[in-house]
Amino acid sequence: MELTHYLRIQAHANRLSNHRLHTAMAPLSREQFHAPRTGFFPSLAATLNHILWVDLYYVGALHGEPDLRATMDGFVASDDLTALAARQAASDARLVAFCDALDAAALDREVQMPRATHIQRDRVGHVLAHLFNHQTHHRGQAHAMLSGTPIKPPQLDEFMMPSEAHLRAHDMAALGWREDAVYR
Repeated sequence: MELTHYLRIQAHANRLSNHRLHTAMAPLSREQFHAPRTGFFPSLAATLNHILWVDLYYVGALHGEPDLRATMDGFVASDDLTALAARQAASDARLVAFCDALDAAALDREVQMPRATHIQRDRVGHVLAHLFNHQTHHRGQAHAMLSGTPIKPPQLDEFMMPSEAHLRAHDMAALGWREDAVYR
């Protein structure tokens, strides 16, 4: 398997996992969404807003957005899950489109990421690897937090293998995706 194909699957897996997590959490009240919980961030709301903030930063950097630092400094957290899920879906769609357009040469392109005191420079492939790891790490924390609510945490780890298509058919249809297009 080529690396670009793997990264396309990772981007789709990320979107599907966020879709499942947000769909499962939909019945939570605002109070349950903001309730104090054990994790790196103190609530589901804070954890999911952190994922969104970091996704917006790295996806923006991958796209070479101007004034990215100022944009990120002006980030306003979503107070409710519906708004957060919509913003995350839009960010996920941009990431999927970016990865769908990748070729091998693009993986070595330099990405400039404005930090408080400097411009960090890394290659596209490294930025994507970091981003997917970050998403999985914090989404796992949200998944564990969800265990402390009346909601059953959804399955999040069955997207990578083509042979598991039957386990994601419903979600693939809900997202408007086809197996042959994702796994080409």
